[in-house]
Amino acid sequence: MSTAPARKPSIAGRLARQLLLISLFWAVLAGVSVWLVVQEEVDELLDETLQASSQVLGQLLRQSPSILPAEVSDADDLSTHFAWQLIGPDGQLLHRSPLAPTKAWRLPAGFSDWRDDSPDRADESDWRVHVRALSTSAGPGWLMVAQTNAERDEVRTRVGLASAFSALLVGGLCMFWMNRRAHLELAPLARLSESLADYDPLNSQQVLPEQARSELVQIRAAVLELGQRLAQRVANERAFSAHAAHALRTPLAGMDAQLAMALREAPPDQRERLQRTREAADRLRRVVTALLTLFRSGMRLQWQGLDVADLLVHVQMPERLEIDVPPGACIHADPDLLIAALINLMDNALRHRATRIKLDLHPHPDGGVTLVLHDNGPGVSDFQREDLNDALERQQYEGRMGLGLMMADLVARAHGGDLHLPVVSQGFAVALRLGPAPP
Repeated sequence: MSTAPARKPSIAGRLARQLLLISLFWAVLAGVSVWLVVQEEVDELLDETLQASSQVLGQLLRQSPSILPAEVSDADDLSTHFAWQLIGPDGQLLHRSPLAPTKAWRLPAGFSDWRDDSPDRADESDWRVHVRALSTSAGPGWLMVAQTNAERDEVRTRVGLASAFSALLVGGLCMFWMNRRAHLELAPLARLSESLADYDPLNSQQVLPEQARSELVQIRAAVLELGQRLAQRVANERAFSAHAAHALRTPLAGMDAQLAMALREAPPDQRERLQRTREAADRLRRVVTALLTLFRSGMRLQWQGLDVADLLVHVQMPERLEIDVPPGACIHADPDLLIAALINLMDNALRHRATRIKLDLHPHPDGGVTLVLHDNGPGVSDFQREDLNDALERQQYEGRMGLGLMMADLVARAHGGDLHLPVVSQGFAVALRLGPAPP
């Protein structure tokens, strides 16, 4: 039995996946890089802010020492993450902001980190401190301006996340845009595939549309060249078959006439042998007629409404093969091609010792019809029937079936259908499906 072919990955799908992976990789890489750079830049910016604040506050204290409050109240401070201390020459705490710890920061000049282990300040105990030398009323001292590390971490996190999110957003937009562009660039290839699906190289009036992409121009030219070679080969084969059929019909007709005369004049003991010879010659004549009809039509159908019973009158089958046709059975098909198919199918049944054929019609909702020919011959095994069905489905006729089934399948496909061998309890059956007639 045939199996469904494995689905092949598409170029568009592979490009989309590659673009997705590349975009995600670069977006993550850019996000991490931006995060690291931003962390360092934010630290420098915050340190510069502390340094500038220390410089401004130092100048104010030098010019107006009286601005320092006499008492410190936490309610006076509007900031929750910024503090300062003024340290005397002996290290005593002279003044502080409300948020600043009560312990004096004892740090060298410049930037340093300080931690207050006091239980009452445990939630704000980590500081980033900038120390500046400052003269006080008591002598040389230090001005210390600090910011909590929690505030610095919060600022770094917000800025870093915003920057990383922006990088990821840009990467996502680039991925969407590149994916969109890839699909747009592949659209001409999809349209060419659709045109090739309907392209018939044997139809000289049908042409492939011009292509705007240089790569597709070369593909189109290669397909047209291949189609021309195929059309030429098919034309040569049809011409040879037609000439051969014409060349054979005349001598076969003469042989039939001579055998008919010999049957009338021959003694009784030789008539049976002459009759078998005449039947073989008649079978060869029918095959030649079917081949001539098939190749003369070139698969260009002349659809007509046909009465099956009247059509079978022209088949001229031997009298020892009975055909049962339901009354009023009508179909739409090409009469010459359908006769060629029926001749081969009935001759096939006759060669396999069938004496009776029952023909049934099963109409389809779409306007098509299936002709089922069921004979009383010996039939075939299930394995042979499955192998024949597989060959018919794949159109791999050579070495797997005779001329009758092959020609009937070609005629059915020319009508938009196919040939199938259904399962029957006795004998042999052929289902010839024809598609609906064109409007």
